[in-house]
Amino acid sequence: MKIASYLFGFLAVSAFAQDAFLRTVENKTPAPGTAPAGMVWIPGGEFSMGSKDPRTDVCGGTEAMDDARPVHRVYVDGFWMDRTEVTNAEFARFVAATHYVTVAERPLRAADYPGVPADKLAPGAIVFTPPSTAVPLDNALRWWAWVPGANWRHPEGPASSVTGRDNYPVVQVAYEDATAYAAWAGKDLPTEAQWEFAARGGLSGALYPWGNELNPGGKWMANIFEGHFPNENTKADGFAGIAPVASFPANAYGLNDVAGNVWEWCKDWYLPMNSAKHEVLGTNTGPAAAGNGVALHNPIGPTQAESFDPGEPGTAKRVQRGGSFLCTDQYCTRYMVGSRGKASPDTGSNHAGFRCIKKP
Repeated sequence: MKIASYLFGFLAVSAFAQDAFLRTVENKTPAPGTAPAGMVWIPGGEFSMGSKDPRTDVCGGTEAMDDARPVHRVYVDGFWMDRTEVTNAEFARFVAATHYVTVAERPLRAADYPGVPADKLAPGAIVFTPPSTAVPLDNALRWWAWVPGANWRHPEGPASSVTGRDNYPVVQVAYEDATAYAAWAGKDLPTEAQWEFAARGGLSGALYPWGNELNPGGKWMANIFEGHFPNENTKADGFAGIAPVASFPANAYGLNDVAGNVWEWCKDWYLPMNSAKHEVLGTNTGPAAAGNGVALHNPIGPTQAESFDPGEPGTAKRVQRGGSFLCTDQYCTRYMVGSRGKASPDTGSNHAGFRCIKKP
């Protein structure tokens, strides 16, 4: 789409919405039949998408969430969504049926890593490796390490295993691994707009999928990092690492773990929302079926060529949502429902997974 179209969309939406959260207007059409196994109906409708600056809120963290503004109106059609993140057991059935080999299990090509010795080109993935003492939080390499032999079967490295962890989210899956599973299952990955509409569960502008308090009544509602990041996790929520799916309460739509536990891949290429080429500025615009003004209809985000991360300009990235068990108000508060994450699509990690959707 030409830049003039983007700018027209930007002016229309920005002039209307800016950072205001208006009420969510859910579609009234009932679910079209019986739910597919393990899925729940998300009615769709019009909502305010994005995040305010949370830094003045209790437990609001240190990040302004600039890439999630302006808050803007979006309309999405109804869809089915996996109640939980895809589990090890589900992914194992896919691998057994298709003999699929994930990105982390494939040999590295010497041409892609010039100057790296051949003995260092073993397949692997990145793994959270906490330091023994407190460290400055300005360099994530202090707590992430490339581990040969790490993959979905061995999430923390060759000595680890998913045996006995059937009901845990599958991790160490790159974007193409997630899309391969989704295609096999007759499903798809959610767009970022679909994901946020579903995660909000009908609440408008709430910080979390359950409301505005991180621990309502002293109860932990998500698997995140407590203690001193990254070296000391007190496990106040009951878990030091990944938790079995549905260990915490579901949101109002019946979705578990849309905050914390593991990051979830979305279809969109990443671009800050305030960029002149982001979805908010003109992709698939049209009048909403019901609501409070101009809304984008079923936005799909920017193209790969338009993807841009100011922190790593040379790498196109896909959006991830929901945060993980490593998120904390000391470093990463992106378990907040309107906030955003991103990652290179060829990269897995031991805190990122996915869930699927299915159109009726």
